[in-house]
Amino acid sequence: MADVQNTTGSTTAGSIEVGTAGAGAQLAGPGTGRATVQQPIDARVAVKPSFDVNDFPVPHGREEDWRFTPLHRLGGLHDGTAAAIAERGGAGADKVEFALPEGVTAETVGRDDARLGKAGKPVDRVAAQAFSAFEQALVVTVPKDAVLSEPVRIDVRAEGGVRFAHVVIDVKPFAEAVVVLNHVGTGTRAANVELLVGDGAKLTFVSVQDWDRDAVHAAQHNALVGRDASFKSVVVTFGGDLVRLHPRVNYAGPGGEAELFGLYFADAGQHLEHRLVIDHDTPHCRSNVAYKGALQGQDAHAVWVGDVVIRAAALGTDTYELNRNLVLTDGARVDSIPNLEIETGEIVGAGHASATGRFDDEQLFYLQARGIPADEARRLVVRGFFAELLQQIGVAEIQDQLMEKIEAELEAAV
Repeated sequence: MADVQNTTGSTTAGSIEVGTAGAGAQLAGPGTGRATVQQPIDARVAVKPSFDVNDFPVPHGREEDWRFTPLHRLGGLHDGTAAAIAERGGAGADKVEFALPEGVTAETVGRDDARLGKAGKPVDRVAAQAFSAFEQALVVTVPKDAVLSEPVRIDVRAEGGVRFAHVVIDVKPFAEAVVVLNHVGTGTRAANVELLVGDGAKLTFVSVQDWDRDAVHAAQHNALVGRDASFKSVVVTFGGDLVRLHPRVNYAGPGGEAELFGLYFADAGQHLEHRLVIDHDTPHCRSNVAYKGALQGQDAHAVWVGDVVIRAAALGTDTYELNRNLVLTDGARVDSIPNLEIETGEIVGAGHASATGRFDDEQLFYLQARGIPADEARRLVVRGFFAELLQQIGVAEIQDQLMEKIEAELEAAV
């Protein structure tokens, strides 16, 4: 359980050690009678979503969902090798420190807790392996009607080994919160993150991947947005050898809004992959997606796949998705694929866009014509490229920290 200590002001701070189960542990699926969101099969996914890892064949790299991912760099998360390593004594433990505003609770729970799995099922073998292998989950609860003046902070430090984790952020009806989940350290990690946004609630969820250069991280983020609720996701990915994130949104009632923003910066040899799915199966809901990435160095690789599905029942849907990439040096590669499926014509609007290119010569010329050196002009362009997304966080301290990280990245090559 969490070791919680009071600190100054209205914030609670604490830490918790989160372990993992090996392949031979009790790997029961969801508890009997667990209520979960109705999750249909994606058009490009051949296997039905499931909590059981055995329901998924081992990917070979030619499947649509895996064709961009270098499987040999996944550390065995996809084929059971990582689970076997954990079983033989190679399991690690994440040290998790957190700051909780007054009224917010954090607890570890067992696999039979009814709150687990409510936001949706795993859609690939790695996510199912993570669900099948974790021992305890971290559940953070924001009480009904609470309006937090400070962010909830969850800082995860991985200390090597193989880890499988599960995190639930439960924001009760009409509450308002900012939750920051920050990842540092090293190791091989697979996780599921559930985001339950109650009716009329507002949640801004910030996920930062600032891993050491040799880390491997794969995670599925499931958000279930309630009636007239507002959900904002800000994903920031800098570190790691391979990072593969799968944010997903479903709606539990009409009037829900979801905004998904992302920022990633790939250096030489890094593989950063973000695959989004927004499933509009409920009338009169809205979504907006904007992801931006920069790449520098030989074999830097970014993958962005954005899937938006508008079901026949989703009348009055309004959606748009955008991906933009800035290639800073030769040798980098971007794969950007926006997908939009519409099953009804009774919508407010739907669209998507993708663009990848180098520096805008006109912007650089404008800055240099005013006496700004070329290197500094390039840095200014990149800062401006990312600044509008960082502003979506709404917490100045966090925005400043992330901008400092971008500055450090730019110092390396730009």
